[in-house]
Amino acid sequence: MFEIEYKGANAVIITTKKLRVVFDPNLEIVGGKNVSVNNDVEVVTEDRFSVVDSTSRLLFSGPGEYEVGDISLLGIPARRHIDAADDVKKSTIYKITIGEAKGVVVGNIENKLTDDQLEDIGVVDFAILPVGGNGYTLDAMGATSIIRQLDPKVVIPVHYSDATLHYEVPQDGVDEFVKNLGAPVVEAGSKWKLKKITDLPDNLTVVQISKS
Repeated sequence: MFEIEYKGANAVIITTKKLRVVFDPNLEIVGGKNVSVNNDVEVVTEDRFSVVDSTSRLLFSGPGEYEVGDISLLGIPARRHIDAADDVKKSTIYKITIGEAKGVVVGNIENKLTDDQLEDIGVVDFAILPVGGNGYTLDAMGATSIIRQLDPKVVIPVHYSDATLHYEVPQDGVDEFVKNLGAPVVEAGSKWKLKKITDLPDNLTVVQISKS
């Protein structure tokens, strides 16, 4: 059905039979190398995570409904954790539908989803969200709070401590989130593959993907 790779920070790649979708590929802003989006679909949770000189097939940024190949996306506006209550919502949560599987990609947002956001997201099978914290993004407690609201079968943590990247604020390790969530962990190697919907675990499981 699809596979997911983790490239560091909030950057992930979802590959289906028909296309490759790259989320938040700009890693130069944290001292890394941008993820290639040559003729792929680029999706960003914030405008600053886009690769300016990319040759992407399509760029999806902001709220709205998008459909390409065998993937449907719903962009839902969200407030960043660093913004005030009356600020314009500058982040976007994406609900993803691939065949029977439904997922969500969360960026650097505040640590509680609203009722409207939850209604738009609906039921999800997997969730991808940052966990590194320290005021830069969701921390272990905030990420756990959102996972409790979403109630997925699989959670894939991203944006945690990484010696090869230079975050503005040091990030906590993924272990802090895993401990706080209290769910079993599966090491997926460099890719997490879901071949059919019945392969999902029965209960909440942390799937840790090695950065590639």
